[in-house]
Amino acid sequence: MLGENHALFIEFPEMQDKIKELKTSDESFKAMSDRYHQLDHRIRGLECSNIPTEDHHFTQLKMERLQLKDKIYNILMN
Repeated sequence: MLGENHALFIEFPEMQDKIKELKTSDESFKAMSDRYHQLDHRIRGLECSNIPTEDHHFTQLKMERLQLKDKIYNILMN
C-alpha cells in the first residue's frame, strides 16, 4: 500500500521496549534506526506526492530500508 508507515514501533510492536532501550544504550543501533526512519519518511513522502522519481532511485531507497530492517530485526532477536 502506498504511503504506509513502516516505523519500527509499527513493524515490531512487541519489541517497543527493547527498541527504546537499544536506542539509548547502543549508538550503532541508534544510527541504524535513525537512518531507517529517514528512509521510511522519504519513501512515504515520494509515494504520497506527485514528485517524479526514477524507478531505480526509488527501488534503491526501498532496498536500503529493507536491508536496515533485516539488520535491526536480527539485533532485536539476539
